[in-house]
Amino acid sequence: MDFEMKNTVNVEVSSAQKSSLNPNGKISSIIELSDLEQGSISCISSKPKEKLVQRGLKSRHLQLIALGGAVGTGLFIGTGSTLVTCGPAPLLIAFIIMSFFIWTIINQLTELVLLAPFAGETSTYAMAKTYINRPVSFMTGWNLFYALAMVAPTEITACTMLVKYWTNANAAIFVTVFVVTTISLSMLPVKVFGESEFCISSIKLVTALGIIILGVVIFFGGVPSEDHVLGFHYWKHPGSFKPYITTGNTGRFCAIWTAIVKSGFAFVLAPETFAQCSAEAQYPRRNMPRACNRFIWRVILFYIGGSLFVGIAVGYDNKRLSSAIAAGSSSGAASPFVVGIIEAGISVLPHIVNACILTAAYSAGTAQLYGTSRMLYSMARKGDAPKIFSKVNRYGTPYFSVGIASCFCLLAYLNCSDSSSQVFTWLSNIATISGFVSWIIVSITYLRYRKVVDCLGLNERIPFRKRFQRFCAYLSTGFFFILSLTNGYSVFTKGNWNVSDFFANYVTIGFISVLFIGGTIYYKEWRFRDIEEVGSEIVPKLDLADEEEKNEVMEEPKNWLEKLWYIIV
Repeated sequence: MDFEMKNTVNVEVSSAQKSSLNPNGKISSIIELSDLEQGSISCISSKPKEKLVQRGLKSRHLQLIALGGAVGTGLFIGTGSTLVTCGPAPLLIAFIIMSFFIWTIINQLTELVLLAPFAGETSTYAMAKTYINRPVSFMTGWNLFYALAMVAPTEITACTMLVKYWTNANAAIFVTVFVVTTISLSMLPVKVFGESEFCISSIKLVTALGIIILGVVIFFGGVPSEDHVLGFHYWKHPGSFKPYITTGNTGRFCAIWTAIVKSGFAFVLAPETFAQCSAEAQYPRRNMPRACNRFIWRVILFYIGGSLFVGIAVGYDNKRLSSAIAAGSSSGAASPFVVGIIEAGISVLPHIVNACILTAAYSAGTAQLYGTSRMLYSMARKGDAPKIFSKVNRYGTPYFSVGIASCFCLLAYLNCSDSSSQVFTWLSNIATISGFVSWIIVSITYLRYRKVVDCLGLNERIPFRKRFQRFCAYLSTGFFFILSLTNGYSVFTKGNWNVSDFFANYVTIGFISVLFIGGTIYYKEWRFRDIEEVGSEIVPKLDLADEEEKNEVMEEPKNWLEKLWYIIV
């Protein structure tokens, strides 16, 4: 149901509050979510009801946004650069390792948001403010806004690269088309956004599945260019590893580490976008766990299966792919999937796949613009951004937040004066490191949340939890901390110094350091929030979330077709 407490709701309060209430110590008035933002519930009689974002996303929307927002150019285009630089084995290893850590992050986020899946409460920023302190949340919010804002122009840049597979027309034409359509869609009601993501994400997931099946066919030599079983031919010739920076085992290790860093963009900020959707999702405590549980299996299928396809279909010394990347080619030839199909001797299909990858890039950009606007909306509701960004229209769309976030899409016009692949690399590097920092904050927030829940004795009321997540949070914190510091290690090696690469790899660390120091000085908070103070804030929200869940009316599948649909989505 849409969460609008129109009827009287009874909520138990402390004895200190009873004197101002009715004799039985209960509130008999309208409880608004805006009161929850301040961590308290008060009686309101004359204040007009505040407009909030609306619950317009269904289970199938959540499922596809969770995976569709991640399956984008990082997989379809970024794997080409990783393959040419590192080889097929590091590419596969990197996706396996990164998939595991993304699984831990999405488990932690799901548990955190389901405690109180309300408007303004589901972003990493809001949760850091609740469980850690204001300086950390201030840093987290603006880092996430900055990162999400960078992804949308990155995806638009990728769209331009892909369109130029067919034409050499001026890039400004295509940038304008994609910018206008992306912004227009983001301004519409969330139901329209959900349907759009569902349709486009369905296309790209079917494409990814078809490519994996094609990989099996190529493996067994069932394509025009082969008359024998190809197998892992390219893992032998030219080889499974391409040593990076140096030779021997050290070079192989550097290749694996570089592949892990590069693979980060394929997943960057997808968990955060998924978590923020819970505030606008129907029945979040039912639908979010389903989407979370199925996420890892789909990641294994599409990401690990996709990286296997690349290693089977294309060698790391492929001239068509390496020359496209080395020359900064603005074409779909930079996608190893398209190159692999061309090498297989299949006509027409490269154009179809390139078109499907184009929809993937567009969809990922739209999803991240959605996440950017909701992040700013959440910050405005919490007081860390101008209040105007919390305003929504009659459809529940925070139009001022969407408007300011959309301005970053104009960065895609850098394509018109530089190689689009260079722009893509710059923007993706910046967004990737911000994503690593965000995942560090997610794990730290989760550890603090677990301590709060333990101290307050709330473990029995937690609606969702996976085993070993406390250990995984420690592991994730260390892993992404090291990854953030070493992501640009190659610029410090002999003969590889480059000012622009250094800037792209480390400007984010400087940016968040300034935010944290500035926030600490301004708010004058040096420690974690007191557990009792946190408890007084989250318990009323937990009560309301339980009440909402209790009042949900579930629709059971009526026939075998509906049961099958329920299993799939």
